[in-house]
Amino acid sequence: MPTNSRIPGLRDHTPQERLALVAEAAGLEQDALAALQPAGGLSLAQADHMIENVVGTISIPVGIATNFTIDGVDRLIPMASEEPSVVAAASNAARMARVHGGFRTSHSGDIMIAQIQVLDAVDPEATRLRLLEARDELLALANEQDPVLVRFGGGAQDVSVRVLPTDRGTQVIVHLHVDVRDAMGANAVNTMAEALAPRVAEIAGARTLLRILTNKAERRLARARAVFDAELLGGAQVVDDIVAASAFATADPYRAATHNKGIMNGITAVVLATGNDTRAVESGCHSHAVRDGRYSALSSFEKDADGNLVGTLEVPLAVGLVGGATRAHPTAQAAVRLLGVQTARELAAAIAAVGLAQNLAACRALAAEGIQRGHMTLHARTIAASAGATVEEIGAVAARIVAERRIRVEDAQEVLAELRAVGDRA
Repeated sequence: MPTNSRIPGLRDHTPQERLALVAEAAGLEQDALAALQPAGGLSLAQADHMIENVVGTISIPVGIATNFTIDGVDRLIPMASEEPSVVAAASNAARMARVHGGFRTSHSGDIMIAQIQVLDAVDPEATRLRLLEARDELLALANEQDPVLVRFGGGAQDVSVRVLPTDRGTQVIVHLHVDVRDAMGANAVNTMAEALAPRVAEIAGARTLLRILTNKAERRLARARAVFDAELLGGAQVVDDIVAASAFATADPYRAATHNKGIMNGITAVVLATGNDTRAVESGCHSHAVRDGRYSALSSFEKDADGNLVGTLEVPLAVGLVGGATRAHPTAQAAVRLLGVQTARELAAAIAAVGLAQNLAACRALAAEGIQRGHMTLHARTIAASAGATVEEIGAVAARIVAERRIRVEDAQEVLAELRAVGDRA
């Protein structure tokens, strides 16, 4: 059955009950999501095959963001994060967009770029043209390295060449444009660049040095937009204030850094949950934020003719469903299955939508009530646990420190001691 991303009251259940409800809403057997449970996740033996010198694993909470409709399809979104309020905020923002059709997305394509650095070219401009004249030969050589990718409709598509002045002399930089389809693509493009380097050096009459992909994935952009209901946001003044806050982030790099961090709270959580490369995605997004020569906001908010808030986001997302930890990590496999995406583009669409939702939630909190109120209320449970409260005590301690607005570990320890003293007397 189709996924229903509306699960009212999900937070009121235990983790095991939530898992059952989520599986039912996604039309899956509960066993299909068993890897999301600690006992069914990554084993030490599996981890030992993923990286070197393995001694253990680390667990990160995985929450499910609800209410998302993306391109007309309901999706439950797995998010891996240690930060309180992130999952709740994304779910709430998605609810405000849902009444206007949810999120609409588009994608620029699946092109990744490999760079080959050429040093000591005697005639850089002529070298550039010689390399472009050899375009078809270079593409054919690149595609010989990955016939499977070519068979699936991908492979090397184009060659471009830049003459780059540097403080160590003029360099010639070859860009190989590769359609990587449903893979993240690093291994494919790096293999092709390595194979091309000797022929590039021969044509250039020079030597090559670096030959590796760039994480500035400007040919792999994901875009998301949504209309957030003015009434649900809190009224016309909140809409105007979010627009003003958005303008601040666009104009000021100091504000943009934190504005974009809010976006990445959502993006990184989904990228991590699905076993993709968080560092590559973060690098690409932040490089895109400075594409015009000044660090700026990745998103924008405007008011439409009906007074509602329109949010838009464009980010490079080099993510895949083929290879890497996405295939090797059982929890990532379960997360992808829950998400229900079939292609890398669908995955990127979901990630972009969550990034926009997360950003809207942060901007609304700042404009309407200040970031600390909601965030610290949810953070209180973590504070209570840090103070030594048991599972049975956490709720009472958290409620008390929130009510008294004393949300620090030492305050939680004091409250915990008081509650235990009362319990002992009883």
